Amino acid sequence: MDLLKGAVEKGCQQYPRSLQTILSYGTAGIRMRADNLDYILYRMGLLSVMFSKFRKGQVTGLMVTASHNPAEDNGVKLIDTMGEMMPIAWEKHATQLLNVGDDKLEFSLEAIVKEEGIDINIPAVVCTAMDTRPSSVQLSKAAVDGINALGGESHNYGLLTTPQLHYIVCCINTKEQYGLPTEEGYYSKLTSAFLKFNKDKRTSKYLPGLHVDLANGVSAPKIKALKAYLNDSLEINIYNDGSSGKLNYECGADFVKVGQCPPSGIDLQQGMRCASFDGDGDRIVYFYKKKDGQFALLDGDKIATLFASFLSDLVKASGLKLNLGLVQTAYANGSSTKYITEIMKVPVACVPTGVKHLHHKAGDFDIGVYFEANGHGTVLFSDAAQKSILQQASDNSLDKDTREVAGQLITAMNMINQTVGDAISDMLLVETILAYRDWTCEDWDSAYTDLPSVLLKVKVEDRTIVKTTDAERKTTSPPGLQEAIDQLMAGYKFGRAFVRPSGTEDVMRVYAEADTKENANKLAYEVGLQVYDLARGIGDKPQLPA
Repeated sequence: MDLLKGAVEKGCQQYPRSLQTILSYGTAGIRMRADNLDYILYRMGLLSVMFSKFRKGQVTGLMVTASHNPAEDNGVKLIDTMGEMMPIAWEKHATQLLNVGDDKLEFSLEAIVKEEGIDINIPAVVCTAMDTRPSSVQLSKAAVDGINALGGESHNYGLLTTPQLHYIVCCINTKEQYGLPTEEGYYSKLTSAFLKFNKDKRTSKYLPGLHVDLANGVSAPKIKALKAYLNDSLEINIYNDGSSGKLNYECGADFVKVGQCPPSGIDLQQGMRCASFDGDGDRIVYFYKKKDGQFALLDGDKIATLFASFLSDLVKASGLKLNLGLVQTAYANGSSTKYITEIMKVPVACVPTGVKHLHHKAGDFDIGVYFEANGHGTVLFSDAAQKSILQQASDNSLDKDTREVAGQLITAMNMINQTVGDAISDMLLVETILAYRDWTCEDWDSAYTDLPSVLLKVKVEDRTIVKTTDAERKTTSPPGLQEAIDQLMAGYKFGRAFVRPSGTEDVMRVYAEADTKENANKLAYEVGLQVYDLARGIGDKPQLPA
């Protein structure tokens, strides 16, 4: 264990623990003020090497980013060998390393080696990348120092979107079966599929002009690079490219979703089809202006139904017997769930909040579509489904039309980044479907109408007081809370509400929807008061939303 001892001694000298706050590694990794992160990035560099050794020397990944957080923040996300997020079982190891004192760091690393049965002598390789935050260069150095201190081999890819690094890690470990493990390989794979699917498109209502808000983040230079591969087949007008604005300030997918308004820099006019990315490029939402002048959001729920209906149509036309399903969280709008199950006849699974839960559940289907309402999502094709689709496309005993539809499924599959939610990949598939159907945003939006919804936060003494079940849609404690929520919901048409503890702070999140905005606000307020009274609320009581 001399390797561990040397890595710890170096780290404690150069990157001593500077915070005594209890931290937690979750679905989004760890995020906080950047000036407190040096020792954390070093320790996560150590862990990424341990994880690679645990995976028998396969490549793992480490992304320096804080996604949609303010520019002053930063963070880190660790990546599994197939480009997925680090498994839940390893989050406890990350959390342990985040909080242990310098004097106990070596012991903690030894405990991980013992618990996971790691051969410390196995070579390890970690791919790293970062977003455009001012702090990212220094923090990337701290991570690489941690990787190298444990004898790991680090491959630094510089500026990338988070999904691009996920893609590269997957490509390396699949021996390039998934694609070429370079940024250029990423652009080539996605755009080749896009151009192939759209080569014969003839549209009258769909116009190829798209207006994209890039949150002043790392996606800006990447979209500029992407455009060179598209041969003017998609006109992308770029806003908030980082040349003057501040990262995620009054722009980006989270701002548009929460504020229900266009980002700064876009003068939204009727006829404009617009999209917003988040800071690291793994979320996307669309928006437009209705004919009555109202702002209209096409969020993750709308994108999920668009993808699921399109792929379902192709599967049926191909004659393949594949099980296609859609995965949502409790935050999915009730109208979307009703439309998917009753009109589209596609099964829906609900899981707890967090992309890791959606991604895992999507793997239960032959074709699993998942999206959070915030715009993070993708599509997974099982190995068996991919094999069946490829065989169908090449089976000369079938008629030409059937084979061609199976070929379209292959092309669509190649346009999708299956490793993680990817704003660029999702954008290309949305545009492909709209062109294929010759739809405007109004056509897309008309499939169903979202119920008005509202989200509140209630400060509590201890968020662990509230326990949930049924994918966080019902509470089991404190006593009486769920009964009170049920009674309140019954008083509103289409009333639905749930309560769940925040994963990062001592607040309870209250979601409510109903037939009108006024009723959704009232329901959320009334549920919030129940939470305050029964879950030891602190500070001011909830206020009726405006």
